Amino acid sequence: MAPTLFDHGAKHGDLIEIIRDTYRHWAVYIGGNEVVHLIPSVDDSGPFGGFLELIDSSTAQVRRQKIWEVVKHHRFRVNNLLDDEHEPRDPHDIVKDACRMVGQEVPYSVTSHNCEHFVTELRYGKAESRQVKIAAAIGGAAVVGVGLVALGAMIGSLLKGDDKRERRHHK
Repeated sequence: MAPTLFDHGAKHGDLIEIIRDTYRHWAVYIGGNEVVHLIPSVDDSGPFGGFLELIDSSTAQVRRQKIWEVVKHHRFRVNNLLDDEHEPRDPHDIVKDACRMVGQEVPYSVTSHNCEHFVTELRYGKAESRQVKIAAAIGGAAVVGVGLVALGAMIGSLLKGDDKRERRHHK
């Protein structure tokens, strides 16, 4: 069951992970049931929840909204994903810096300047995106897999060729 208005459990400076159909959206909780997040100007009502438009965007705007306006009908959770690796900044500083950026238009890239990079920079002082790292690892594994299949086919073909030459030689 999705959290309700009164039981989301977020504290100032916590990261909010919103589980959308095709990707995760990230925001930072600033109190008063509000979040600050980075969002390209896209229509997220389409069949892919705005995912395809995100890939095309080169700028995004920092927005301050009620958490429920951002979450909509999706599930979400507090996820301070890098607390084990990095010391979180002071919650007051996180909120102050997030609010100071509201309204700014900033560069956007799904691979290097996305909403997850934005919130991890605010919380830890270090921009990082696990989504990008996972996607890169999966993409890399797929490339290696295709390469291994091609290599196997080539070796198989060479072995068949050697086998044919050997049979001709023995005739």
